[in-house]
Amino acid sequence: MLAAALAVGLALALLLGPAQTPGREAVVLIRPGASLPAIAADLERQDILRNARAFLALAKLQHRLASARAGEFLLNSGWTAQEILRVLTTTGGLQHRVQVREGLSWWATAKLFEAEGLASREGFAQAMRNATLLERYAIPATPAEGAEGYLFPQTYQLPKSFDDNGTAEVEAMLKEFSRQAKKLWPQGLPPVGELRRIVILASLVERETGAGFERPRIAGVFANRLRIGMRLQCDPTTIYGLGESFDGDLKRAHLLDPANPYNTYIHGGLPPGPICSPGLDALRAAMNPEANTYLYFVARGDGTHEFSSTLDEHNRAVTRFQRHRNRDTYRSTLR
Repeated sequence: MLAAALAVGLALALLLGPAQTPGREAVVLIRPGASLPAIAADLERQDILRNARAFLALAKLQHRLASARAGEFLLNSGWTAQEILRVLTTTGGLQHRVQVREGLSWWATAKLFEAEGLASREGFAQAMRNATLLERYAIPATPAEGAEGYLFPQTYQLPKSFDDNGTAEVEAMLKEFSRQAKKLWPQGLPPVGELRRIVILASLVERETGAGFERPRIAGVFANRLRIGMRLQCDPTTIYGLGESFDGDLKRAHLLDPANPYNTYIHGGLPPGPICSPGLDALRAAMNPEANTYLYFVARGDGTHEFSSTLDEHNRAVTRFQRHRNRDTYRSTLR
């Protein structure tokens, strides 16, 4: 009797042991609704699991028959059935790291998720215009406008979805915007018009400088221009209006084109919408612009800018910092 029990125990241990020695890694995608018996049979066919029946008996013994999770899992054929069962029923699977930096347009952001196989560009575009998501997160934009400006820049750790429609990715970014906004507005978001104005202004600030200490000052320049009715003359807005096809060469003809609604050399006031996703510091600068007398700034060439209050001062700064640039293609910021 004892001998028989030992034999059964040894056989079971063998069946629950590694399928291969040494083992090999394999990424397995478990779709929503997949049953554990179906998963086990598939793993046995792939030689990741030694015996599907023994695996299911173990799962039943541990009350985990209905505990399989959907996701993308890294398994190893050198693992025991117990370890494979643990990974499939208690972990969230593989996470994809996507770093979205400040100042990216929605289409540049979409490319990052597409590169990780998380969402297609087309799916992302549809999701950022999803009326349900915009309403759920109180985004002050119509579906036609989309969630540009509210796709919060952050490093995201996301599981692989089972379609490429971008909904999970866009929702994660809008949820992060809501979370970060509470740091600025702990009592609740400002009125829709004010929130929209701040995000648009913050997007311009974000695109104009990567130097954090300059953001409130640049916001102050824009605020000064808006107050006295001067055009913003912001290159990044015009570039945004040119869309994904822009080749990096901003020409004088672009600056004179009235058909581009984002051309702030021609059209007064703020552009019709955000031009990128601003970070928290840019949003804070747009909320509290520096009180100054500056109306102009020009790039020094080291990532910072020279600020001027008069056009004469500005022209001298342009000569000083950008005199070596080709005059035919030259553009000074805020001239």
